Amino acid sequence: MPNILLITSDQQHFSTLGFLNPKIQTPNLDRLARQGTHFNRAYCPNPTCTPTRASIITGQYPSWHGAWTLGTHLREDAPTVGAEFGKAGFYTALVGKAHFQGLGSTPEYPSHESQPRLRDLDFWRHWNGPWYGFEHIETARMHADEYHVGGHYGVWMEERGLSNWRDFFQNYPPDAQHPPRHGSWDLPEQFHYSTWTAERTIAQFDRAGERPFFVWSSFHDPHPPYLVPEPWASMYDPADMEIGSLTVGELELLPPHFALTQSEKPDFSAYLESGFGIHGMHSHLADEQQARQDMATYYGMTSFMDAQIGRILDALEERGQSEDTLIVFSTDHGHFLGQHGLWAKGPFHFEDEIRVPFLVSWPDKVPANQQSSALQSLVDLAPTFLAAANLEIPGRMQGCNQLDVWRGEADSVRDEVLVEFHHEPTTIHLRTLVTKRWKMTVYRGQSYGELFDLETDPAETRNLWSNPEFALIKADLFQQWVNAELKREPMEMPRIAHA
Repeated sequence: MPNILLITSDQQHFSTLGFLNPKIQTPNLDRLARQGTHFNRAYCPNPTCTPTRASIITGQYPSWHGAWTLGTHLREDAPTVGAEFGKAGFYTALVGKAHFQGLGSTPEYPSHESQPRLRDLDFWRHWNGPWYGFEHIETARMHADEYHVGGHYGVWMEERGLSNWRDFFQNYPPDAQHPPRHGSWDLPEQFHYSTWTAERTIAQFDRAGERPFFVWSSFHDPHPPYLVPEPWASMYDPADMEIGSLTVGELELLPPHFALTQSEKPDFSAYLESGFGIHGMHSHLADEQQARQDMATYYGMTSFMDAQIGRILDALEERGQSEDTLIVFSTDHGHFLGQHGLWAKGPFHFEDEIRVPFLVSWPDKVPANQQSSALQSLVDLAPTFLAAANLEIPGRMQGCNQLDVWRGEADSVRDEVLVEFHHEPTTIHLRTLVTKRWKMTVYRGQSYGELFDLETDPAETRNLWSNPEFALIKADLFQQWVNAELKREPMEMPRIAHA
């Protein structure tokens, strides 16, 4: 059986690959692309962390597996792809960011990924799973210097001799004496969490012994805060950064919350039903100089991560395991860098946020140095991994088996992709249908929506939703959408009798 290695970043724009973008250097991801196939139409099932990460391991959409938004938990007894591989004799491990649980912890919904548990290093020294179907876990929750730091990463820093590691991170509880850092980080790169993720991923290859492995190497970057050690923080000149922008006239054609993002002090109170904050529902106005600096740092974070991915690829080659390992690289969702006047993420289903980088490499099985426009979804990973190992795909999984497409034996297995976003009970509840040419977004209980022709308007600046000339196309897309909803219904149990 093959080894399977999933490498993911966090919140990476699909264009931040060196072979696509001369402004950024990613020699190791470029190398992976040369060894395999780049799929340029891959999408996340939800453009936030917990829902998509839960979809990756369950093969189900967020509306089905239950972790439907940030601040929810995927139940710990949820059936996962890791458990399926474990039953088949694979060594299974997750190293890096998990984020299957919210930061809050209650008696009814306890969470390992919340404070003060994260800084209870005695717990982490003696606990490595099993968890969510993975036999072995080494995880940490923070981004950059956030106070969520701890977990196995905190143990690792202490074991490497950085006894004062807390000095490089925000305090818990947060206080004004340790404000968030920005740009260049004084944390030495040998103690950075990307270094930790690479080192501990490589260790899993040895822990597997003679067993085939299923390993998820889950990097935390380039998710904000924009912070990285030198020399990566100064690797890119802010003056060279080409930040996105809002096109004149596009706001008038979009739903009303888009215009609010371009106000200095927007009032989003009408959207706050749960009492919790909503990612992206704030002013996105940015100082241009700071925006260029942030983008340069974002690129530096990506290049540093790429260097650590190179260590992992080298380790596979040194162990003679490259030929027998299926490698997939992707991210959990995208990231705005000024496009449409937006930054980071939110309930905005433009390509910048829902489309993701996607590379597949498997020597002599996946065509080398190729590019494909076949539609992919991260919900397809679990069933396709099982198919690659010649294991049965459970009927509860809703993703498509993409193995024939990855191997170049089929042009496509998907006619459409569905993307969900459900952040509030009703007001921020939207879904998107993406086809080869069209994209349509509907909002719960609202008459407004979005319709884009990705062929003639790839930058998505002309919303055609209210244009009467496209009424028939909307009707056709709604019919396709209904069929897509029918197709994605899981069939956990086969029919075994007439009645």
